[in-house]
Amino acid sequence: MYLSLRDRPPAGPDARLPRDARPAPRRVGRAVVVLGMVSLLTDVSSESVAAILPLYVTGVLGLSAMAYGFVDGLHQGLSALVRLAGGWLADRTDRPKWVALAGYLLSALARLLLLFAAGLGSVASVVAVDRLGKGIRTAPRDAMISASAPPEHLGRAFGVHRMLDTLGAALGPLVAFGVLWAVPGGHRVVLVVSLAFAVVGVALLGLLGPDVRLRGPDGAADREADGDPPRVRLRDLADRRLRPLLLVAAGLGVLTVGDGFLYLALLEQGGIAAVWFPLMYVGTNVVYLLLAVPVGRLSDRVGRARVLVAGHAVLAVAYLCATAVEPAAVAVVATLLLLGLFYAATDGVTAALAGRLVPVQARASGIAAAQTVVALARMAASFGFGFLWLTLGVRTALLVVAAGLAVAVLAAATRVRRLDEAAA
Repeated sequence: MYLSLRDRPPAGPDARLPRDARPAPRRVGRAVVVLGMVSLLTDVSSESVAAILPLYVTGVLGLSAMAYGFVDGLHQGLSALVRLAGGWLADRTDRPKWVALAGYLLSALARLLLLFAAGLGSVASVVAVDRLGKGIRTAPRDAMISASAPPEHLGRAFGVHRMLDTLGAALGPLVAFGVLWAVPGGHRVVLVVSLAFAVVGVALLGLLGPDVRLRGPDGAADREADGDPPRVRLRDLADRRLRPLLLVAAGLGVLTVGDGFLYLALLEQGGIAAVWFPLMYVGTNVVYLLLAVPVGRLSDRVGRARVLVAGHAVLAVAYLCATAVEPAAVAVVATLLLLGLFYAATDGVTAALAGRLVPVQARASGIAAAQTVVALARMAASFGFGFLWLTLGVRTALLVVAAGLAVAVLAAATRVRRLDEAAA
């Protein structure tokens, strides 16, 4: 009988260990890679359209910064309305793939409808449909990642997924920039290309995406006394381990200013010409994708809550950089670098942490709860910052928010040890 390299017993000190006691393999699973590729394609689609939104609203439509704050707040918060529903449905049915697929389909439909939208009202309605699709798919997708990776490598798994996801977010504005460079005024061409990427992403998940079950391969890893799989209950989301994370996420999120505001601040202070505005998103996303895996690994070693709070400290420094007038080029580069590091330290890390703070049958709902709190807090931040910009001016407004965020970081730092211990 011949042994393949895959079947050959390990050499070295692990050879004497029982199979269950051997270290988990370091490679990420197929589910994580497929979900990452789906996110990559979907983000190329969405970000090719979204990169020009701040400049379009304030420059082309001539609306005020406060009006953009309202639009950005809706963009940030609409998906929060259905995230809990998407997470609950994934937990209830134990079929997260199909719940996520429904969300991706809804976003693809929005891309199609956008081709026929004319005027602010119809465009806003289509964007709302897209955000609702994002809200439905996010928690089930992250729950599949959480279920597909060993606990000690969760940060790394989410880092790999966010790296691929952010690669798509970086390519999207480049695609739009390239299309408009080749076809001046070809905005509808951008929409058609965006739709094509969305359709391919949906097809990839539907045809090749593994049907991950949150309660094990047969859907019954844990059973109640009557033999039925445990169901998610509202009290699972009131778990005393999860509540501190929700409190920390809300306190930090309400002081998290949208990227568009920082880019507009740099534009207003002469840091970059308007024609290059979409590429600012690319700069942030490139930094994010380069750091997602290393920061994810770091969170596995030193504690995810510690990295989460440290990421918001980095964001406060980014606010200060965005207020710098001279040298303008240095202010732009520093802001984009710090923003990318902030997302690497918070996005996937929050989901990895939340998934470990609730019972297994409520994993998707727990992740959705944390993401909903973050989205609603950031929606409030966008509304509030638009008002501050209007009344105080952009520079003073950013300094005020930076000071508030520094205080919130110090307060949150007192809870990180208990959060990491609860998630161990």
